[in-house]
Amino acid sequence: MAPMRILALPLMLALALSGGDDKPKRPKLTVKASPAMAISPARVVASADLTGGPDDFEEFYCVGVEWDWGDDTRSNNSADCEPYEPGKSQIKRRFTAEHVYRTAGDYRIQFRLKKQSKSLAAATTSVKVRPGIGDSGGGAFADAAAPKGR
Repeated sequence: MAPMRILALPLMLALALSGGDDKPKRPKLTVKASPAMAISPARVVASADLTGGPDDFEEFYCVGVEWDWGDDTRSNNSADCEPYEPGKSQIKRRFTAEHVYRTAGDYRIQFRLKKQSKSLAAATTSVKVRPGIGDSGGGAFADAAAPKGR
């Protein structure tokens, strides 16, 4: 049994040093919204960030983006890019968009990186919008602003 252990140790060491996988590390996608809580009508700025992985990660080069705002509206963008060149082409790492929520509610913002109709990566965040003056339910000043006596 001793010769088997001697052969196995160098093989395990070689696999550990090589990483065992030749694929580049996939960048991680995160999304956040600011403010995360607001009063309607609420202007929210959402940002999506790709962190880690190589700058020339081919799968994320020249992608389209989709924002699903959680209120039955969506925003889409597509890119027009030069052909991909390993070591030269760079992925976009930050995406931002703005949206106005006109009514109160708890909204789930979904962000997707896409090529054609295929979703490559997705992330979500939440926004809470409380009733404002123009909202039914009205907020703190609704009773003061409502017409009296009829």
